[in-house]
Amino acid sequence: MALFVKDPQVDALAQELASLMRTTKTEAVRLALRGEIEREKGRLDLVAQSVAFARGLRERAGPNPQPVDKAFRDGVYGDP
Repeated sequence: MALFVKDPQVDALAQELASLMRTTKTEAVRLALRGEIEREKGRLDLVAQSVAFARGLRERAGPNPQPVDKAFRDGVYGDP
């Protein structure tokens, strides 16, 4: 099935991308769509992002993390 672009602004964007890539509008749109699909597939959902963030914090804490004490909290917030 063919794709017809009726929006002049979208057509202009496709033409600009094609010019920058030195290719046809069809190829520019194909590559742009492929790139966006790959980017979306590679994106983590919110739960996966949270798990990755927590794992990163745990790794940064090292093998023997110490609990946070009052002196540390006061130092973070600048309390004397």
